[in-house]
Amino acid sequence: MPRLLPPFSHSSARRGGSSALAAAMLAAVLVACTPGNPGGAPSSGDPTQTPSNTGTPGATATSPTLVPDGTAADNLPVFTAVTKAVWNSADRVAGRAYVDALVAAGFDKSAMQVTEDTTTVGNPAESIQFSVRWNEECLIGQVGPATGEPVTVVMPVLAEGTCLIGQTRPIDW
Repeated sequence: MPRLLPPFSHSSARRGGSSALAAAMLAAVLVACTPGNPGGAPSSGDPTQTPSNTGTPGATATSPTLVPDGTAADNLPVFTAVTKAVWNSADRVAGRAYVDALVAAGFDKSAMQVTEDTTTVGNPAESIQFSVRWNEECLIGQVGPATGEPVTVVMPVLAEGTCLIGQTRPIDW
């Protein structure tokens, strides 16, 4: 299995002038790391900033909810909340747990990618990445011992039409 590259190394594969800026912003966040439908108004602010809500989606009236007609940026708050909820659970290093929780929150499983939980020799992965393609953008999450706190961002889709570089795990459940 080829070594997976962290999301910030995507800059050479990204299209568009904002790719370098987005990659630089993500690189700053991930410096210690190793391996829809168009519609509503995009949210304001830095896409690397995540809300502090760690509850499960739908748990309170203030919990973020999926915006089916919104942009990836509109849906980053719910993606982040789901990511943090799984990170705070016993399944924090299980890629399937993130996929299942994102599906439960309303994201399309067929638009997702996830990396392996273990290395080729059976050791726990230093980080797990998962994504949801949302039109021409990607909601990307990274968690794991090498990551520290969960990281979630919106990035452009890669030229290949995917969100993550390298071999990913089949989502066949």
